[in-house]
Amino acid sequence: MCGIVGYIGSRNATPILIEGLKRLEYRGYDSAGIAIINKKKSLKIFKEVGKIIELERSLPTPAETFGKTGIAHTRWATHGEPNLKNAHPHADENKKIAVVHNGIIENYKKLRKKLETKGYNFSSDTDSEVLAHLIEYFNRTEKNLTLAVQKALKLVEGTFGIAVINEENPNQIVAARKGSPLILGIGNNEFFIASDVAAIIIHTKKVIYLQDGEMVTVDKDKFELTTLENQAVKAKISEVDWQVSAIEKGNYDYFMLKEIFEQPISVENAFRGRLNEKLSTCRLGGLSMSGEELRKIKKIQIIACGTSWHAALIGEYLIENLARVSVEVEYASEYRYRNPIIPADTLVFVISQSGETADTLAALREAQARGAKVFGLTNTIGSTIARESDGGVYIHAGAEIGVASTKAFTSQVTVLTLLAVILGRMKDLSPTFGAGFIKELKQIPQKIQQILDNDEKIKQIAETIKDSTNALYLGRGINYPVALEGALKLKEISYIHAEGYPAAEMKHGPIALIDENMPVIAIALKDAIYDKIISNLNEVKARNGRIITIATEGDEKIKEISESVIYIPETIHSLHPLLSVIPLQMLAYHVANLRGLDVDQPRNLAKSVTVE
Repeated sequence: MCGIVGYIGSRNATPILIEGLKRLEYRGYDSAGIAIINKKKSLKIFKEVGKIIELERSLPTPAETFGKTGIAHTRWATHGEPNLKNAHPHADENKKIAVVHNGIIENYKKLRKKLETKGYNFSSDTDSEVLAHLIEYFNRTEKNLTLAVQKALKLVEGTFGIAVINEENPNQIVAARKGSPLILGIGNNEFFIASDVAAIIIHTKKVIYLQDGEMVTVDKDKFELTTLENQAVKAKISEVDWQVSAIEKGNYDYFMLKEIFEQPISVENAFRGRLNEKLSTCRLGGLSMSGEELRKIKKIQIIACGTSWHAALIGEYLIENLARVSVEVEYASEYRYRNPIIPADTLVFVISQSGETADTLAALREAQARGAKVFGLTNTIGSTIARESDGGVYIHAGAEIGVASTKAFTSQVTVLTLLAVILGRMKDLSPTFGAGFIKELKQIPQKIQQILDNDEKIKQIAETIKDSTNALYLGRGINYPVALEGALKLKEISYIHAEGYPAAEMKHGPIALIDENMPVIAIALKDAIYDKIISNLNEVKARNGRIITIATEGDEKIKEISESVIYIPETIHSLHPLLSVIPLQMLAYHVANLRGLDVDQPRNLAKSVTVE
């Protein structure tokens, strides 16, 4: 992984490829490269370690890089160090065939050894280089790039999204996918290949989402879609509904900041059209289940990774509290490798912002193989999870470019809240409760804006902790997952070690770390357990801990034990996470920015994790 762009048409491919790579920068990468078939029908490869700007600066004159067919890649290291020899594109020994690859070739050592016995020499440590040599091997006899790719991929075990060019076929790109997303963009007498719509949306909104086991052969004036077994596939052209402005920063310094400030809109989009005020409930049409079927549900499993897992934990609190249905939250990476129990009348949800998370997709397939009905909750239309799930819900957060998820998280929580209300109203929740809940939910966007208006105060607090090396986040009940998410945001982008803990568990270990240098960020909102968390914070205060508190507006008592207080508007208990997480996102952003770090592209992280 991480990003693929390809172009074939009448224009110069190089600037299109470079621009496409820049639009994929948010995914995280450590090197970049392009391969062009130039005017002399000769394959030329250019690559650099580091940022795309370094690649752009290293390119020779436009005349030397002019070509109408090309592929490009940003690499996030899996096999081999992030250095020049391991950067993509990779070529065969004769430098006639070039390949870019996302995914992991699990049997690459076996294939490499077999190729070496046939006289092939390798110049990198990657699994991806195997593909270039393997395709060249079959192309010797086939004299047909499409057939050569098909034969090569039949020997491959693992995941791939690949694009291949051959100087002997200068007007052709062959691309294929299995477990790693790939898209064909259809322009005006030109075509694009990409791993993400963001790379090509400025050129076209007409796309074909390749499905697993499919490949496409693209010539400058036509394309042919087939399976890897060479069976014809009927193309389904989709229209992307994003605007170009959605993937541009506008007046903001970073995408993450823009996305934090978009949350009044994104949360409203998540519930817009889904509130049934007449019946004091909500609707999620994508569930495709009758009320009778939903009433029979005795257990829900929610499977996710990272930030989506934190949203799932909040969903657990909501559904169990409002609907009295047992919920089990699982890490996708663990679920897929154990022997999970899925009782009858169990509903399984998988959550993934990108809809392409490898572990979550594998968990979906495992649950389906065991007979479960699986629903997807994703942000990405046309994604693999959206296509393969038995139904599901889009969160409608819009393009999220920053690697550290913000608005997708609150949109996920919003949709899980709607689900909890639907199930609750089918059971014990009264119409009066449902009506009050909906009324309060509709006010959440405005209340988020009130918190955002306090940005300067939060920045001042960030100044006081930016040089810390550790931080502890505390919450109780439904705000415990929010503490986990706040800690994750800080460590992701500022590289400060942070832990989230249930406040009452602090005395079982983390209290040993507390001193006058370590900030303790606590969520202490006015609710049924407010007095309990105040007692926990007094334990911190007694050990000279620095307490930064997220508190309910008007709470003056909290100032007595806090170094700083960030106030949020009052709301009902079940909606607390939608507000309490906002200042934690802002705090993490300002700390990272004050430390001079690249907020949108934190080291070692990728936006869409399409490998294990």
